Amino acid sequence: MRPCSNCWTHERYSRFTRSVCFDLTVWLALACPDHSHHRQAVHYWEHQAAGQVLFCTVTALGLVRLVCQPKLMGAASKTLAEASSLLDAFCQQPGVSLASEERAGWEVFHQLLRNGGLPPRLCTDAYLAALAITHGWRLVSFDRDFERFEGLERLVLR
Repeated sequence: MRPCSNCWTHERYSRFTRSVCFDLTVWLALACPDHSHHRQAVHYWEHQAAGQVLFCTVTALGLVRLVCQPKLMGAASKTLAEASSLLDAFCQQPGVSLASEERAGWEVFHQLLRNGGLPPRLCTDAYLAALAITHGWRLVSFDRDFERFEGLERLVLR
């Protein structure tokens, strides 16, 4: 996979005003033109994404980690400095920002962990779901695992 630097720099048309939070699967698909979901992610970005797209700390860290992995990215693997620039480029796009007040979802996160019967591999998903539930964000992902979180407004891209 080689990271895409121009597919997501177009001006976006947004019909929706509610803030959305992308899961790591969407950010990675946007960044990599060889990703199996790249085309769907770019289409959503250009035609349907809300005016306010949020990067949560955990997804930002995940994106940096993944684009630096040679086993995943092959020859397109980035250095940490290049990954930082990619993250910054996303955050410089109109309407994209780092989510603030992540602390507010902490209680909901713990409720999901205690009451959800979740396997440990879904801990990060529970965290993102808790933030979205707490703040009223729509969570956008290619991952169907988010369907298990009651009260979460989500959109599964296909």
